[in-house]
Amino acid sequence: MKIYLATTNKNKIREVSHILYSETNVLGIFSPDEIGGMPEVDESEDSFLGNARLKARALRAIAPAGVWIVADDSGLEVDVLGGKPGVHSSRYAGENSTDEENIAKLLREMESVPDGKRSARFVCFAVVLEPSGMEKIFRDACEGVITRAPAGDQGFGYDPLFIPEGFDKTLAELGADIKDRLSHRARAMKELAFWLKYTQTAFGAGV
Repeated sequence: MKIYLATTNKNKIREVSHILYSETNVLGIFSPDEIGGMPEVDESEDSFLGNARLKARALRAIAPAGVWIVADDSGLEVDVLGGKPGVHSSRYAGENSTDEENIAKLLREMESVPDGKRSARFVCFAVVLEPSGMEKIFRDACEGVITRAPAGDQGFGYDPLFIPEGFDKTLAELGADIKDRLSHRARAMKELAFWLKYTQTAFGAGV
């Protein structure tokens, strides 16, 4: 089985590859670089699912026959901000904004928000396109709160601001091993891996 990941984000490729391989022992997890690079995608949809579909279909259009495509779209939803930054998480401070710029903007907007009102969640929608073209969708989330200052250097995106439920440190402080167990993307990808391992084996796809 060959699985191509529809992303150019190296951190995401590492994270998803590790989860899928550790959960299923799938051999053959590839980045788009193996087939000329990820096509440019205008993430114009107003939902994580819609944007995940755009990325999956863009890579499907250039991928070899017989391979599987996995794409996800994910981001941070802050309750007091009405669900923002949401689908704009990676470009919250503007197109091509850095993680640091996005974090700074979010902290400015939440400066006066009291501790009891800083609830948020990371949300992930993952889309799998089978070689036949059939689509399977997975969704999961990680609940938590937004800190008042970034902490930790082991994550990316908003990880230095996000303390997951049940912990007292940010995702960037907890590190990859814990994040790969409890993050929104980890949970969605583990559901995907379970489906690959058990459902598809029953139909002879072989995992």
